[in-house]
Amino acid sequence: MPTQLGAMSRSTSHPTGYGSGDSAVDRVNAMIRFTPQAQALGVKVTKVAKGRAWGCVPYRSDLVGDPDTGVIAGGVLTTFLDQLCGAAAILAMDEPTIVATIDLRIDYMRPAQPGRDVLAEAHCVKLGRRVAFVRATAYEDTAENPIAHVSAAFAITGKASKT
Repeated sequence: MPTQLGAMSRSTSHPTGYGSGDSAVDRVNAMIRFTPQAQALGVKVTKVAKGRAWGCVPYRSDLVGDPDTGVIAGGVLTTFLDQLCGAAAILAMDEPTIVATIDLRIDYMRPAQPGRDVLAEAHCVKLGRRVAFVRATAYEDTAENPIAHVSAAFAITGKASKT
């Protein structure tokens, strides 16, 4: 049974390396566990499919950017969406390898609702030999009421086969 992401500490046993594991879920788990910033923010990947990842950042008061409004800081959303987009790129590969963000554009549509977890879904729209292109949407209840949209490009740092 997959481990809930973000809940494991560095002292827990890990796969042998970043992005290692027997299944797509294992590889995504490893990627998150080996990224201290994602761990600190509580990033969780809740569901995966070929070229797709869904996730959550649980609301916490220490993630608030403006104490007067209680809204989660924009940087938290950016980090979360970057991690989720990277996971979607890796999940698009038949033979996954490490990716690195080369471009990420985020359009904030509205503030996140105070006290609410932020959900997101990411989809790899094109997997090339050297670059993966991913889009994502952050929201609370449904993607039809987005907090933010992201368009990102990732360098593929090793050999990755396309489907």
